Amino acid sequence: MIIDSSTAAVVTGGASGLGRATAEALAAAGVKVAIFDINDALGEEVAKAIGGLFVHVDITDEQSVLDGYAKARAAHGQERIAVHCAMTSRRGKTLAYDKETGGFRRTPTEDYAYGVAGILTASYRIGSIAAEGMATLPELEDGERGVIIFTASVAAQDAQIGQVIYGSAKAGVNGLVLPMARDLMDLGIRVNSIMPGVFETPLLGNMNPKVKESLEASVPFPKRLGKASEYASLAMEMARNSYFNGQTVRLDGAIRMAPR
Repeated sequence: MIIDSSTAAVVTGGASGLGRATAEALAAAGVKVAIFDINDALGEEVAKAIGGLFVHVDITDEQSVLDGYAKARAAHGQERIAVHCAMTSRRGKTLAYDKETGGFRRTPTEDYAYGVAGILTASYRIGSIAAEGMATLPELEDGERGVIIFTASVAAQDAQIGQVIYGSAKAGVNGLVLPMARDLMDLGIRVNSIMPGVFETPLLGNMNPKVKESLEASVPFPKRLGKASEYASLAMEMARNSYFNGQTVRLDGAIRMAPR
């Protein structure tokens, strides 16, 4: 896909971290970028800096997402690129020892459903609504109309203790990729996912220095946390390279997460 000023993109979670770096990379290539996020102050700041559009969107709310796409398309035209970085989840072991009762405490099904809604269901929502719009676009070379890029995680393949919600929901995101790519193949819409390892994002920004050093040491090479710009670089390649389709790609410095 040729990426230039005629191209529009939507980036969820674009106010910070991986999403922000991706929004910045797309804008630097001339793309008209709409940022979907719930952080109004940061979202507006980033959008202003890149000459893009901020739209307050709650990815767990269907109408909010529909309204967000409508505002983005009214401002920039139909997007050809959708990069989904936003998520919400909870943490907990399937069963944990309860000191107060001397028994076991189960992570509530409601917590599990919350994570699935904030990761897996939200990914389907963002991707399928993007595809519905992309299907109306004129064809480019090879009959291509657009690309959808999901954010999974290395936890999709080696989730740690306490990540039963997050790991299985992210595995579900990877599970979306091939069937969705096949569903959309006749429309010229590609679907891929990126599985980041341990990345330096705001989520890890207040990390204890010793914990950070330990995480860095656990990465085979290079021995550091991933940079958001490195995620953005891969997202850009997935958008540009029309033969990139149906792929779930680890971006992790060769890390394989231990159980804890």
